[in-house]
Amino acid sequence: MNHVSKLLCCIMLSPLSLLAQNGLVSTGNSPKAALNSVGISNVQWTNGFWAERFAVCRDAMLPQLWQTYTSKDICFSFQNFRVAAGLDTGRFRGPSFHDGDFYKTLEAVAAMYANTKDAKLEVWMDEAIAVIGKAQKADGYIYTKNIIEQRKTGNEKMFDDQLSFEAYNFGHLMTAACVHYRATGKTTLLNIASKAADFLIGFYKSATPEQARNAICPSHYMGLTELYRTTQRKKYLDLVVHLINIRGTVEGTDDNSDRAPFRDMQKIAGHAVRANYLLAGVADVYAETGDASLLTTLHRLWNNVILSKMYVTGGCGALYDGVSVDGTSYKPDTVQKVHQSYGRDFQLPNLTAHNETCANIGNVLWNWRMFLLTGESKYTDIVELALYNSVLSGVSLDGGNYFYTNPLAASDRFPYHMRWQGGRIPYISKSNCCPPNVVRTIAEVSSYMYSIGEKGLYINMYGGSQLSTTLQDGQQLILEQQTNYPWQGNITFHIKQSLSKSAVIFFRIPGWCTKYTLLVNGKVPHNVVDRSNGYIGVKSSWQKGDKIELRLDMPVTLLESNPLVEETRGQVTVKRGPIVYCLESADLPQHNIFDVAIPASAVWQTKPLAIAGSTVTALTTTAKLKAPQTWSNALYQPLNSQLKAAAVTLIPYYAWANRGKTEMTVWMPVVR
Repeated sequence: MNHVSKLLCCIMLSPLSLLAQNGLVSTGNSPKAALNSVGISNVQWTNGFWAERFAVCRDAMLPQLWQTYTSKDICFSFQNFRVAAGLDTGRFRGPSFHDGDFYKTLEAVAAMYANTKDAKLEVWMDEAIAVIGKAQKADGYIYTKNIIEQRKTGNEKMFDDQLSFEAYNFGHLMTAACVHYRATGKTTLLNIASKAADFLIGFYKSATPEQARNAICPSHYMGLTELYRTTQRKKYLDLVVHLINIRGTVEGTDDNSDRAPFRDMQKIAGHAVRANYLLAGVADVYAETGDASLLTTLHRLWNNVILSKMYVTGGCGALYDGVSVDGTSYKPDTVQKVHQSYGRDFQLPNLTAHNETCANIGNVLWNWRMFLLTGESKYTDIVELALYNSVLSGVSLDGGNYFYTNPLAASDRFPYHMRWQGGRIPYISKSNCCPPNVVRTIAEVSSYMYSIGEKGLYINMYGGSQLSTTLQDGQQLILEQQTNYPWQGNITFHIKQSLSKSAVIFFRIPGWCTKYTLLVNGKVPHNVVDRSNGYIGVKSSWQKGDKIELRLDMPVTLLESNPLVEETRGQVTVKRGPIVYCLESADLPQHNIFDVAIPASAVWQTKPLAIAGSTVTALTTTAKLKAPQTWSNALYQPLNSQLKAAAVTLIPYYAWANRGKTEMTVWMPVVR
């Protein structure tokens, strides 16, 4: 390469080099985003809750996941790439979204590498990316199912199947490529993703409306927008805008959230993963375009989901299967199926709740983007709620087994079997999309802890960590956080490097917290500059050695649901801080957990409890226990009012099903 060529190369790559310090969602240059994530490797876990979960991810989840996805006899995801690349022979095996599963796995490895710089992980990625590059066709198309089948049949059709996951796979490729680039500085996967995106642009220029509609689970909205942010190639953003604009222009379904054009949507009714990915992707597009009609719809749908369709754990997707009584857009007197979907308003069953782990992660992705747009803590409240409860519940404490669904109750007496029901397992053979999703999420949790805005640093969540970042005014900030959160509400921050001029640090006050104390160097600060949006901002010329203490009051709270949620009317769930608790049969082995009632005046105590090698904070109290009752051959019986006192222990919801097959309930009758 001559001197001129080298200079041109550097000029072309300089925007990418600048973006290498960005986080998972890089909104630093987005005109309508208030905040930006800190750099992908700017946060290091030190001790406490998330340090422990991260260590389990590093030492157990990720190695097992990589072994599973690169195996030839358990999961054929990477093997499909080898066959498509001509490096091996065979047929396509697995579900049509298997490519996306591997891209999520690759993203998890990249995120872990960003934090550990483990050379082994870099080798894994380099070898896998080389195979993916060989599998990609010259025009940029990369979908192993079709590539393998096309080689055998000569049939070049694409995007003709309404259940095709081609675009979904493309989307996860793009997201993984951006994370890989920021973690390594290498453009190998980014080049593959860019070629794939260029293919999509060419394809959609001539695609029929029906073909354009065949793009379920639109992860490519997020992927294309992030690719635009990373490469600054506006054609990728233009494509996402086009795809949003054509949604609902041909007959669609609730199942795919495309019954109507996006801007006309009044409620969410369909597949929860697809819906949440759609909402997250549209939020990304609004951040870049400022199209107010998109934000109006996002607010409307947020109110619908959060105020009438989300579980108390942050879980999403009430129904395994159902029907939409609204009919189709052309035949309103008919019904159409929905599956793994949101129910109607206030339709929130417990034993039959689906709550796919991927949908719960989609809830995190959507609300995180809404937070970056607005800086409002109500969105971070949902991110935290889902992460601690309905996301962590998707993986065992030792990191070896997974849930596809996350119900709010489990009973041995349940009269019929639900698909994917039961204990956690290492590999969900029919649909293993959730394990790589939850592993990448845990590997990336540090990216949600802090964010940067024009006003200063925002501390969004709490966990033992060290942050090293650059504020928007160019100042370097190093901050250490010490806490036993979420088990305790005391958080201490130490400034490790003096600033040359004043800056504002914003501390989130969670929505569940009604009483808190903030001290700077042992005194109540007088330089509070902002108390809006659920954050308290303190402006100071921060000096090395400054100590900030935040004390969040963390009482046990009994929650009840809207009376329209008939499944939980007259019942309560127990919550302390961000943690939702449940009663598990392992802690009440001689009795039926569904006979337990919680007194409204119960006095609670905390105690440490070891479960599967992890120590959690359990809650104990004296509850009421109904006398044993037989329901065989009976649908109704006279009221059983015989109650006696019983000591009960509740554990965090995310920790259930780690002690063998058990019964569990989040909601319990209340005795007033």
